[in-house]
Amino acid sequence: MTRNDSFSADAAVSLYLDMLASERGASRNTLDAYRRDLDDYTAFLKVLRKTPDNATADSIRAFLVELDERGLKATSAARKLSAVRQFHRFLYTEGHCGTDPAAAIEGPKRGQALPKILSIAEVDRLLAQAHADTADDSVSPSKHLARTRMACLLEMLYATGMRVSELISLPISAARTRDRFLIVRGKGNKERLVPLTEAAREAARAFLALCESAHPEAARSLWLFPADSASGHITRQAFARDLKDLAVQAGLSPGRVSPHVLRHAFASHLLHNGADLRVVQELLGHADIATTQIYTHVLDERMKEMVRDLHPLADSGDTDIA
Repeated sequence: MTRNDSFSADAAVSLYLDMLASERGASRNTLDAYRRDLDDYTAFLKVLRKTPDNATADSIRAFLVELDERGLKATSAARKLSAVRQFHRFLYTEGHCGTDPAAAIEGPKRGQALPKILSIAEVDRLLAQAHADTADDSVSPSKHLARTRMACLLEMLYATGMRVSELISLPISAARTRDRFLIVRGKGNKERLVPLTEAAREAARAFLALCESAHPEAARSLWLFPADSASGHITRQAFARDLKDLAVQAGLSPGRVSPHVLRHAFASHLLHNGADLRVVQELLGHADIATTQIYTHVLDERMKEMVRDLHPLADSGDTDIA
């Protein structure tokens, strides 16, 4: 594509999304999110009688003002600006535009929110409730199967720290493996190893045996957690809903409990117990260590504990740990 009048906004966005899909392995959800943000931006450019190849820094600043006037949160505005920056950088480096108007734009100020986590005791309460539910013989077979599935989902999630999309789409072979690890295919189609605790392996075997007993055709399924859905496996929405129901039974606020919160708990509890940040990065499947560094508040607390417990003067009152 050359820099001429035929360079339309739709063509520019399509070029960028094609690159994200082919070169970076972006998922459909990621591509859809970028398209929404860039469609919003290019629609604003159209009002200014601009196109991506002749937009200026002032055009982008005007877009940020528009977002602020809409009452958009700083985090949402920062996400949109990030998409615009990457979009213009791509157009410039690929030679579709002569300049990068976003290069000098500063984003809206925003603090880094700490991830919501559960304590080890709270996760234990969830797991205990899930296993107690599986021991209730008074419920229907379908209810018993659903409860056994929840116990398996929880054990697998807390043992591995997988993304919910990775968990719900586990192949049936995950319950049959004799290994103490799984090979998970994550973002960008990249594979990584995640650990399996004995509790997780036992929960997976128990669920698979019950599932195959109640539904013999389940043995022919591709998925460990089959369901009557478009994907063929349980949806993230169904898992999140059932998890909140379990939280209520365990005496926890459902607003504090979600599959992603349990992923955070996995990472935070590992770090608190002395795991290396790089190891946690690998286990979570983060491409950049900066993403994992959101958990450094846990490391700060761990270091304070270590000084308090190990420093020779800590018991004398001569050491002030803020």
